[in-house]
Amino acid sequence: MTATTNVQPIVQAKDLNKSFGRVIGLSDCQFELFPGEVLAVVGDNGAGKSTLIKCLSGAHSPDSGEMYIDGEQVQFKSTNDSRAKGVETVYQTLAVAPVLDISENLYLGREIRKKGILGKVFRSLDKKKMRKEATQSLNELGVLTVQSITQSVETLSGGQRQAVAVARAGAFGSKVVILDEPTAALGVNESARVLKLIKDLRDRGMSIILISHNMPQVFEVADRIHIQRLGHRAAVVTPQTHAMNEVVAIMTGAMTVPEEQQQLTPVR
Repeated sequence: MTATTNVQPIVQAKDLNKSFGRVIGLSDCQFELFPGEVLAVVGDNGAGKSTLIKCLSGAHSPDSGEMYIDGEQVQFKSTNDSRAKGVETVYQTLAVAPVLDISENLYLGREIRKKGILGKVFRSLDKKKMRKEATQSLNELGVLTVQSITQSVETLSGGQRQAVAVARAGAFGSKVVILDEPTAALGVNESARVLKLIKDLRDRGMSIILISHNMPQVFEVADRIHIQRLGHRAAVVTPQTHAMNEVVAIMTGAMTVPEEQQQLTPVR
Protein backbone atom coordinates (compact mmCIF):
# COMPACT_ATOMS: atom_id res chain seq x y z
CA MET A 1 0.00 0.00 0.00
CA THR A 2 2.94 2.33 0.35
CA ALA A 3 4.19 1.77 -3.17
CA THR A 4 5.37 4.87 -4.97
CA THR A 5 2.91 6.77 -7.13
CA ASN A 6 3.33 9.23 -9.98
CA VAL A 7 0.42 11.29 -8.68
CA GLN A 8 1.63 14.43 -6.92
CA PRO A 9 -0.20 15.47 -3.74
CA ILE A 10 -2.24 18.62 -4.19
CA VAL A 11 -1.54 19.44 -0.52
CA GLN A 12 1.46 18.09 1.37
CA ALA A 13 2.97 18.76 4.78
CA LYS A 14 6.32 17.47 6.00
CA ASP A 15 7.45 17.40 9.63
CA LEU A 16 5.09 20.12 10.82
CA ASN A 17 5.65 21.31 14.39
CA LYS A 18 3.49 23.75 16.31
CA SER A 19 3.54 24.52 20.03
CA PHE A 20 1.48 26.82 22.21
CA GLY A 21 3.76 27.45 25.15
CA ARG A 22 4.26 24.03 26.73
CA VAL A 23 1.34 22.53 24.84
CA ILE A 24 2.41 20.62 21.73
CA GLY A 25 -0.13 20.92 18.93
CA LEU A 26 1.84 19.18 16.18
CA SER A 27 4.95 17.02 16.41
CA ASP A 28 6.69 16.08 13.13
CA CYS A 29 3.30 15.70 11.47
CA GLN A 30 3.02 14.37 7.92
CA PHE A 31 0.08 14.95 5.58
CA GLU A 32 -0.87 14.30 1.96
CA LEU A 33 -4.06 15.09 0.08
CA PHE A 34 -4.33 13.88 -3.51
CA PRO A 35 -6.38 15.32 -6.38
CA GLY A 36 -10.05 14.39 -6.51
CA GLU A 37 -10.30 12.58 -3.18
CA VAL A 38 -12.14 12.98 0.11
CA LEU A 39 -9.61 12.62 2.92
CA ALA A 40 -11.16 12.36 6.38
CA VAL A 41 -9.10 13.61 9.32
CA VAL A 42 -10.09 11.94 12.59
CA GLY A 43 -8.65 11.84 16.07
CA ASP A 44 -9.48 12.21 19.74
CA ASN A 45 -9.72 15.61 21.40
CA GLY A 46 -6.24 17.12 21.63
CA ALA A 47 -4.86 14.96 18.82
CA GLY A 48 -3.91 18.01 16.77
CA LYS A 49 -6.65 17.92 14.11
CA SER A 50 -7.60 21.57 14.46
CA THR A 51 -3.98 22.72 14.66
CA LEU A 52 -3.12 20.78 11.50
CA ILE A 53 -6.07 22.19 9.60
CA LYS A 54 -5.39 25.74 10.78
CA CYS A 55 -1.81 25.47 9.54
CA LEU A 56 -3.02 24.20 6.15
CA SER A 57 -5.63 26.98 5.92
CA GLY A 58 -3.32 29.80 7.01
CA ALA A 59 -4.98 30.49 10.37
CA HIS A 60 -1.77 29.32 12.14
CA SER A 61 1.85 29.40 11.02
CA PRO A 62 3.81 26.25 11.91
CA ASP A 63 6.94 26.67 14.03
CA SER A 64 8.85 24.44 11.62
CA GLY A 65 8.27 22.05 8.75
CA GLU A 66 7.29 22.45 5.11
CA MET A 67 3.99 22.82 3.28
CA TYR A 68 3.36 22.40 -0.44
CA ILE A 69 0.47 23.19 -2.77
CA ASP A 70 0.73 21.40 -6.13
CA GLY A 71 4.41 20.75 -5.44
CA GLU A 72 5.18 24.42 -4.74
CA GLN A 73 6.43 25.21 -1.25
CA VAL A 74 4.23 27.76 0.51
CA GLN A 75 4.28 29.80 3.70
CA PHE A 76 0.86 31.04 4.71
CA LYS A 77 0.76 34.15 6.87
CA SER A 78 -3.02 34.44 6.78
CA THR A 79 -6.15 32.71 5.50
CA ASN A 80 -6.09 35.10 2.53
CA ASP A 81 -2.76 33.55 1.50
CA SER A 82 -4.28 30.06 1.46
CA ARG A 83 -7.37 31.24 -0.40
CA ALA A 84 -5.12 32.81 -3.02
CA LYS A 85 -3.63 29.34 -3.57
CA GLY A 86 -7.08 27.77 -3.98
CA VAL A 87 -7.66 26.47 -0.44
CA GLU A 88 -11.11 27.29 0.99
CA THR A 89 -12.21 26.46 4.54
CA VAL A 90 -15.71 26.05 5.97
CA TYR A 91 -15.44 26.27 9.74
CA GLN A 92 -17.94 24.80 12.18
CA THR A 93 -19.27 28.31 12.87
CA LEU A 94 -20.02 28.66 9.11
CA ALA A 95 -19.14 32.40 9.05
CA VAL A 96 -22.29 33.35 7.17
CA ALA A 97 -24.02 36.72 7.51
CA PRO A 98 -27.63 35.94 8.55
CA VAL A 99 -29.14 39.26 7.42
CA LEU A 100 -27.68 39.05 3.91
CA ASP A 101 -29.31 37.00 1.18
CA ILE A 102 -27.87 33.82 -0.32
CA SER A 103 -26.12 35.45 -3.27
CA GLU A 104 -24.59 38.13 -1.03
CA ASN A 105 -23.25 35.41 1.25
CA LEU A 106 -21.77 33.46 -1.64
CA TYR A 107 -19.88 36.59 -2.73
CA LEU A 108 -19.07 37.86 0.76
CA GLY A 109 -15.64 39.46 0.50
CA ARG A 110 -15.58 38.87 -3.27
CA GLU A 111 -18.39 41.15 -4.34
CA ILE A 112 -18.77 41.90 -8.04
CA ARG A 113 -18.98 45.62 -8.77
CA LYS A 114 -20.72 47.24 -11.70
CA LYS A 115 -18.65 48.19 -14.70
CA GLY A 116 -17.53 51.73 -15.35
CA ILE A 117 -17.87 54.73 -13.09
CA LEU A 118 -20.65 53.18 -10.98
CA GLY A 119 -18.37 50.40 -9.82
CA LYS A 120 -15.03 52.20 -9.73
CA VAL A 121 -16.12 55.48 -8.18
CA PHE A 122 -19.42 54.80 -6.45
CA ARG A 123 -18.52 51.14 -5.73
CA SER A 124 -21.99 49.94 -6.66
CA LEU A 125 -22.53 46.19 -6.54
CA ASP A 126 -23.71 44.21 -9.56
CA LYS A 127 -26.38 42.30 -7.61
CA LYS A 128 -28.03 41.00 -10.77
CA LYS A 129 -24.83 39.29 -11.93
CA MET A 130 -24.07 37.94 -8.44
CA ARG A 131 -27.57 36.44 -8.17
CA LYS A 132 -27.33 34.89 -11.64
CA GLU A 133 -23.93 33.30 -10.95
CA ALA A 134 -24.93 32.25 -7.43
CA THR A 135 -28.01 30.49 -8.82
CA GLN A 136 -25.84 28.72 -11.38
CA SER A 137 -23.38 27.59 -8.68
CA LEU A 138 -26.14 26.23 -6.45
CA ASN A 139 -27.79 24.43 -9.38
CA GLU A 140 -24.50 22.82 -10.39
CA LEU A 141 -24.06 21.55 -6.84
CA GLY A 142 -27.62 20.31 -6.60
CA VAL A 143 -28.60 22.79 -3.86
CA LEU A 144 -32.18 23.23 -5.04
CA THR A 145 -34.14 23.34 -1.79
CA VAL A 146 -34.04 27.12 -1.28
CA GLN A 147 -37.12 29.13 -2.24
CA SER A 148 -35.26 32.10 -3.70
CA ILE A 149 -31.67 33.22 -4.13
CA THR A 150 -32.76 36.54 -2.60
CA GLN A 151 -34.02 35.14 0.71
CA SER A 152 -31.94 36.01 3.76
CA VAL A 153 -29.78 33.28 5.25
CA GLU A 154 -31.45 33.70 8.65
CA THR A 155 -34.61 32.20 7.13
CA LEU A 156 -32.81 28.98 6.13
CA SER A 157 -32.56 25.75 8.05
CA GLY A 158 -29.25 24.57 9.50
CA GLY A 159 -28.68 22.22 6.60
CA GLN A 160 -29.43 24.90 4.04
CA ARG A 161 -27.03 27.31 5.74
CA GLN A 162 -24.34 24.63 5.69
CA ALA A 163 -25.06 24.04 2.01
CA VAL A 164 -24.62 27.76 1.29
CA ALA A 165 -21.28 27.80 3.13
CA VAL A 166 -20.09 24.67 1.32
CA ALA A 167 -21.31 26.00 -2.03
CA ARG A 168 -19.37 29.21 -1.42
CA ALA A 169 -16.22 27.19 -0.80
CA GLY A 170 -16.91 25.00 -3.82
CA ALA A 171 -17.48 27.99 -6.05
CA PHE A 172 -14.20 29.71 -5.14
CA GLY A 173 -11.95 26.94 -3.83
CA SER A 174 -10.32 26.08 -7.11
CA LYS A 175 -8.27 23.24 -5.63
CA VAL A 176 -9.13 22.27 -2.06
CA VAL A 177 -12.11 22.57 0.28
CA ILE A 178 -11.60 22.00 4.02
CA LEU A 179 -14.80 21.12 5.93
CA ASP A 180 -14.71 21.28 9.74
CA GLU A 181 -17.46 19.10 11.25
CA PRO A 182 -19.99 20.08 8.54
CA THR A 183 -22.84 17.95 9.96
CA ALA A 184 -22.22 18.42 13.69
CA ALA A 185 -25.44 20.34 14.39
CA LEU A 186 -27.63 18.79 11.69
CA GLY A 187 -30.37 16.17 11.68
CA VAL A 188 -30.32 12.96 9.66
CA ASN A 189 -31.96 14.32 6.49
CA GLU A 190 -29.93 17.52 6.39
CA SER A 191 -26.72 15.61 7.10
CA ALA A 192 -27.50 13.35 4.13
CA ARG A 193 -27.84 16.41 1.89
CA VAL A 194 -24.48 17.78 3.00
CA LEU A 195 -22.81 14.40 2.46
CA LYS A 196 -24.28 14.29 -1.05
CA LEU A 197 -22.88 17.77 -1.63
CA ILE A 198 -19.43 16.53 -0.57
CA LYS A 199 -19.68 13.66 -3.05
CA ASP A 200 -20.79 16.06 -5.78
CA LEU A 201 -17.77 18.29 -5.13
CA ARG A 202 -15.48 15.27 -5.37
CA ASP A 203 -17.17 14.18 -8.61
CA ARG A 204 -16.38 17.64 -10.00
CA GLY A 205 -12.69 17.00 -9.30
CA MET A 206 -12.41 18.94 -6.04
CA SER A 207 -10.09 17.66 -3.31
CA ILE A 208 -11.76 17.68 0.10
CA ILE A 209 -10.45 17.47 3.66
CA LEU A 210 -13.23 16.38 6.01
CA ILE A 211 -12.77 16.76 9.77
CA SER A 212 -15.40 14.71 11.57
CA HIS A 213 -16.15 12.71 14.71
CA ASN A 214 -19.02 10.90 12.98
CA MET A 215 -17.54 7.55 11.96
CA PRO A 216 -20.52 6.28 9.91
CA GLN A 217 -20.39 9.47 7.82
CA VAL A 218 -16.61 9.23 7.48
CA PHE A 219 -16.93 5.67 6.22
CA GLU A 220 -19.68 6.72 3.82
CA VAL A 221 -17.80 9.46 1.96
CA ALA A 222 -14.05 9.14 2.65
CA ASP A 223 -11.61 7.62 0.18
CA ARG A 224 -8.84 7.59 2.81
CA ILE A 225 -8.77 8.28 6.54
CA HIS A 226 -5.92 10.22 8.16
CA ILE A 227 -5.80 9.30 11.85
CA GLN A 228 -4.24 11.92 14.10
CA ARG A 229 -2.88 11.05 17.55
CA LEU A 230 -0.77 13.05 20.02
CA GLY A 231 0.12 15.70 17.46
CA HIS A 232 1.24 13.44 14.62
CA ARG A 233 -0.15 11.09 12.00
CA ALA A 234 -0.73 7.67 13.52
CA ALA A 235 -1.90 5.99 10.32
CA VAL A 236 -3.69 6.40 6.99
CA VAL A 237 -6.26 3.71 6.22
CA THR A 238 -9.36 3.25 4.07
CA PRO A 239 -12.93 2.14 4.80
CA GLN A 240 -12.16 -0.98 2.79
CA THR A 241 -9.09 -2.06 4.77
CA HIS A 242 -10.15 -1.22 8.33
CA ALA A 243 -13.39 -1.30 10.30
CA MET A 244 -14.73 1.55 12.44
CA ASN A 245 -13.67 -0.09 15.71
CA GLU A 246 -10.15 -0.48 14.34
CA VAL A 247 -9.97 3.23 13.45
CA VAL A 248 -11.11 4.09 16.98
CA ALA A 249 -8.48 1.71 18.38
CA ILE A 250 -5.76 3.49 16.37
CA MET A 251 -7.05 6.86 17.61
CA THR A 252 -6.75 5.75 21.23
CA GLY A 253 -3.41 3.97 20.82
CA ALA A 254 -4.83 0.50 21.42
CA MET A 255 -3.80 -0.54 17.91
CA THR A 256 -0.93 0.38 15.61
CA VAL A 257 -0.60 -0.11 11.86
CA PRO A 258 2.78 -0.85 10.24
CA GLU A 259 3.64 1.64 7.52
CA GLU A 260 3.60 -1.05 4.84
CA GLN A 261 -0.07 -1.70 5.67
CA GLN A 262 -1.10 1.95 5.40
CA GLN A 263 -2.75 3.65 2.42
CA LEU A 264 -0.31 6.49 1.87
CA THR A 265 -1.02 6.71 -1.86
CA PRO A 266 -4.27 7.53 -3.71
CA VAL A 267 -7.00 4.91 -3.76
CA ARG A 268 -7.33 3.47 -7.25
